[in-house]
Amino acid sequence: MPMRTIKLSDGKVIPALGWGNGSGGIMRNSDKAVDCGVTALKAGILHIDTAQYYETEAETAEAIVKSGISRDKVWITDKAREILAMKLTTVSQTEPGVIREAVLESLAKLDTRPDLLLIHNPFVGDAANQGKIAEFWRILEDMVFDGTVHNVSLGFSNFRPQDVKEVLKVARINPVVNQLEFHPYVLAQLEPLLEYQKKNGITTEAYGPLTPLLRHPTGGPVKPVLERIARAHGCDPASVLYLWTVQKGVVAVTTSTNPDNIKKIADVNSLPDLTADEIKQIDDAGKQVHFRYYKEHMTKDYPAPDLPEDTKQ
Repeated sequence: MPMRTIKLSDGKVIPALGWGNGSGGIMRNSDKAVDCGVTALKAGILHIDTAQYYETEAETAEAIVKSGISRDKVWITDKAREILAMKLTTVSQTEPGVIREAVLESLAKLDTRPDLLLIHNPFVGDAANQGKIAEFWRILEDMVFDGTVHNVSLGFSNFRPQDVKEVLKVARINPVVNQLEFHPYVLAQLEPLLEYQKKNGITTEAYGPLTPLLRHPTGGPVKPVLERIARAHGCDPASVLYLWTVQKGVVAVTTSTNPDNIKKIADVNSLPDLTADEIKQIDDAGKQVHFRYYKEHMTKDYPAPDLPEDTKQ
């Protein structure tokens, strides 16, 4: 099966479709995390997204072994837990051992190095944490330089423009990914950040890409556009959203425990591209509203556009 990929600024090639080993009832559910991971890998989704917070790192490793697929064929994205950075304010203002210990624990659970290691959150909201993002980043860089996470790409998740800039001011290793809630209904807010990231070699990775279909109360103005395009392409609206995401140069990470839906994610690799006009139709419909599901992220000191959450209100 062909596989859609995106080239990162450090030269590595990441599968454009990833399966998330965390949400959807999988987090802290060992058996489900393993079984669904095996299903995803065997279906052809060779990118698994895990995190310390999800507590599915060991299960990710087990799924790879049980799938029978060679480790070098699978891309692993892992995320360092934001609470570790919070400990820096209680243990010491500059305590690299806390983060180092946690990353070593992740390596042991994965039984390998991840391909991509992200800071899970910028832990904003606590004045004591100001400036800690840069410290956290430099500790991860040091672990690359000393060989602990040799050849591991670095990035972050849920970083606002000011957080990205804080890292870039000190970075010796350029971040390659910012993982964000990304779908048409946050496009109006994110476009300036996306452009800034693009100029600085930072690829966007999406979580929650199906939010217009799964989490918006009515589906909003995007839903009928997706349905119309899906009929024209002979696929379902979710597949259209995946195509829209990856054709915008964004890695799409999603999750499902349903084997049929997992297969549909993998099948996006072999679907024909949307046309430029179809992508524009989705863009235009999405920018009529602003709807963010994970409101704990990308909201503090990051104004939302003056748009309704739904055109049907």
